Amino acid sequence: MRLPLLALLARGPAHGYELKQDLEQLLGAAYPQPNVGQIYVTLGRLEKSGLIAGEDVEQSSRPNKKVYHLTEAGREALHVWFEETEDEPRVRDEFFMKLALAPQTGLADQIALINRQRRQYLNTMRDLSKLAAAENRDNRIAQLLIEGAMLHLQADLDWLERCQEELE
Repeated sequence: MRLPLLALLARGPAHGYELKQDLEQLLGAAYPQPNVGQIYVTLGRLEKSGLIAGEDVEQSSRPNKKVYHLTEAGREALHVWFEETEDEPRVRDEFFMKLALAPQTGLADQIALINRQRRQYLNTMRDLSKLAAAENRDNRIAQLLIEGAMLHLQADLDWLERCQEELE
């Protein structure tokens, strides 16, 4: 959550609730939405680490609000983040650990595990399809997020098929 908040602040100053709304609007309903408390805790940590600075702004009919802006250190952290590649393969997979350890424990059948996981992936894919149909077509970022999740699910389904072929 840290770096996405910094990225939103690169556009200009904002308060926590604005940042929450910006994330929701940008990513749509497919992305797990952070609660506003999580955002304010993260903003406090970012401020403490010097990546952002906050300023209290008086409001006549409401309590004061704190508006945050990016510092030079925050801007540099964003540059580093955008330059980094994401190369972490999915080798630490909880399902695969279950699959690998099931025969040793005698507590679960590998094929039953595969079938249960397949049903879960198919249900998730169906939910994402409904979400894609309901999502605003103009929000290309949200559509791409849903499409990427569905492509990952399809790859996972193909991999489950491969596991089943190998283990039967």
